[in-house]
Amino acid sequence: MKKASLVVMISGNGSNLQAIIDAIQAESLPAEIKAVISNTREAYGVERAKRAGIPTFIKVKRKDQDREQYDAELAEIVKMYRPDFVILAGWMRILSMEFIGAFPNRIINLHPALPGTFPGVNAIERAWQAFQNKEISHTGIMVHLVPDEGVDLGPVLTQKIIEIKPQDTLEDLEKRVHQCEHELLVETIHKTILQSEESHA
Repeated sequence: MKKASLVVMISGNGSNLQAIIDAIQAESLPAEIKAVISNTREAYGVERAKRAGIPTFIKVKRKDQDREQYDAELAEIVKMYRPDFVILAGWMRILSMEFIGAFPNRIINLHPALPGTFPGVNAIERAWQAFQNKEISHTGIMVHLVPDEGVDLGPVLTQKIIEIKPQDTLEDLEKRVHQCEHELLVETIHKTILQSEESHA
């Protein structure tokens, strides 16, 4: 089976990137990460990529650039690596169609909330607060495609419910969500690669 080529885009710690790297090294994910791209210089995920021998690219948005110009340049960088899929693993910028249009049905995003709940930043914190206010009984995570500029709205590939326990601190919940994220993201990438292989067979 041919390995799928991935470009992983990050903004921070890169623990989900690490989960993908670990799965590839364990040969449980038939993929190869061609490059890791960060929009921040201080992202620890860049260090993780370098340790694994993966090419890294830091693309910080200049103050004089508008979103579309930045995204067009970003798309050109990603195209160089000819990825089968672009994985947003903690990428904290909303992408415009200048980028999204270059990779139709090939951009996969992970979001730490269930479909239709807590889009955007601080989703885990907002879910924990909503639980404290007795507005929800559980939260979850989803992995979805990014077809347009809607924030955390694309077609859902997989999702998983995560319980919130009455005694949970925010840190407890964050830890549980991140653990589930690592597993679900790798599983979903694997499933998507297999489906793509079948459709091209």
